[in-house]
Amino acid sequence: MSKRLVPSMTALQCFEAAARHLSFTRAAEELHLTQSAVSKQVAQLEEMLRHHLFLRIRRRLQLTPAGSLYLAEVNKILTQVDISSRYVLTYGEQTEILKVATQPSFGVRWLIPHLKGFGKRHPNIHLDIRNEQEPFSLLQGSADVVFFFGQGTWPGATCVELFREEVVPVCAPELLQGAELADAGALAELVLMQSTSRPEAWHEWFLEQGLHTDNSYHGPRFDTFYMALSAAQAGCGVALVPRYLVEKELADGSLVIAWNHAMRSNGAHYLAFAEHAAEVPKVRALLEWTREQLGG
Repeated sequence: MSKRLVPSMTALQCFEAAARHLSFTRAAEELHLTQSAVSKQVAQLEEMLRHHLFLRIRRRLQLTPAGSLYLAEVNKILTQVDISSRYVLTYGEQTEILKVATQPSFGVRWLIPHLKGFGKRHPNIHLDIRNEQEPFSLLQGSADVVFFFGQGTWPGATCVELFREEVVPVCAPELLQGAELADAGALAELVLMQSTSRPEAWHEWFLEQGLHTDNSYHGPRFDTFYMALSAAQAGCGVALVPRYLVEKELADGSLVIAWNHAMRSNGAHYLAFAEHAAEVPKVRALLEWTREQLGG
């Protein structure tokens, strides 16, 4: 294996400070080093990278194109190190971090509301919840538990089915004012908002009712159901979304069912974790909590 090209943190800090101030002297004052020490660190960095990072013009510094490019990358590194260090500072020795990945709409509309009280019962477990469009975090080791929608087959993982869903067409009430819908096919004359993750949804919804329309694939496309719901509330068109995501809006009247036909989705919501993590206490704790929220 070839040797990694890894400069020291001191060198990166010296370079970043010098680039920000365009002065070795001011960088040295900020870092509590000598001017010669900062200059030496930058020189060693330039030697390692085989590129000049600064131009020395009339006792003033100026970033080279390579220096400007490297500065952007170094800022990312230093920022991440700072975030990670502060992250660890917030926890005690007995605290465990449980990394959870979830698809955005599910996380906002179902998972987060159902986590109320988890921290009180498990004060030693701190949740780190992140949005993921695709459920690959488990395989990459960046998540301990993943919530996802699909078929529940995932090599190397234990997938626990949580619940199934049905999708319904919803829109703002004013969109239907004055409209006479003779049948479900009349919806095709309205704007049909599409879901990137379920491109066949409208086609299948019409087909289930024995209808075919050339417009089932036409319309603005959204990455998340949450975005589609926001567009529906704004009166942009009709969204075909899981009913559990829209219960609040249906209850308060900001959205209505455009046509009373619910279609069962071809899949279910799952909680997944690596097979070897089945008895890890923090993973078991979240699994048991989730099952309680679903009534066992």
